Amino acid sequence: MIKKSMRKLFTFILASAMTLSLAACNSSGSNNQPSPTTAPTTAPTAAELEGTIQIAGSTSVQPLSEELAKVFMGKNAKVKINVAGGGSGAGIKAATEGTADIGASSRELKSEEKVVKEFVIAMDGIAIVVHKDNKVSDLKKEDIMKIFSGEITDWSELGGDAGKIQVVIREEGSGTRGAFEELVMGEAKAISTATVQNSTGAVRTAVSQDKNAIGYISLGSLNSDVKAVKVDGVEATEANVKANTYKISRPFVYMTQKDPSGATKAFIDFIMSAEGQAIVQESGFITVK
Repeated sequence: MIKKSMRKLFTFILASAMTLSLAACNSSGSNNQPSPTTAPTTAPTAAELEGTIQIAGSTSVQPLSEELAKVFMGKNAKVKINVAGGGSGAGIKAATEGTADIGASSRELKSEEKVVKEFVIAMDGIAIVVHKDNKVSDLKKEDIMKIFSGEITDWSELGGDAGKIQVVIREEGSGTRGAFEELVMGEAKAISTATVQNSTGAVRTAVSQDKNAIGYISLGSLNSDVKAVKVDGVEATEANVKANTYKISRPFVYMTQKDPSGATKAFIDFIMSAEGQAIVQESGFITVK
């Protein structure tokens, strides 16, 4: 009897030991399983922009380019943007030949010049300006052509005080001049006695200092030093340029030799963004978006 009891106890102890051993093995095995990988919660950041961007061309576009470049460089410390003038002709040539990353033009490109990538970044009206004390405040577009070609020579012919009209124009290659000649002059040539100035600011200053002078400048460069006359009864304003009722207007065009990339692409993308277009508007030009 005692022997049977001892055998049962031994069998129970052995079974218990085997059960505990198996559980320990299973536990050890589960600890050797690899832990699942947790997916990253944030995407990797884009590579920091760096490089140098060379911009050359229109002196009308230049102040806007400089302001846009200033803000962009403030956001991208490793990007350097150099902005130079030279006129629209120089900008188109620089883009075509690849001597600048971006060429700037303040007129539409001619068919033979359309071998580059074009980006219209803003619009601008061309204001016809006279001395602020000039009594004439409205001119027909046809009469403007006659003034600049020398067919009309005295303000008295236009309802103003008697005085010989002094015409002030831009230099050859100027985008403002090219746009004015295309939009106003047609086949007519500027009078040979016209005073030639090499920048928008110089035209404005010359007109402000001569009560009989007349010239043309970028609408975005208009200030109280001179007076902008109406053209065919329409004021030179942003609203009228957008409405296409003020006919002496033009695009501001950036050009690249090929599809832009890197910092150049990022800069153009910035200009076309809401923030970039806000800068266009704050600078006195007309947005395209």
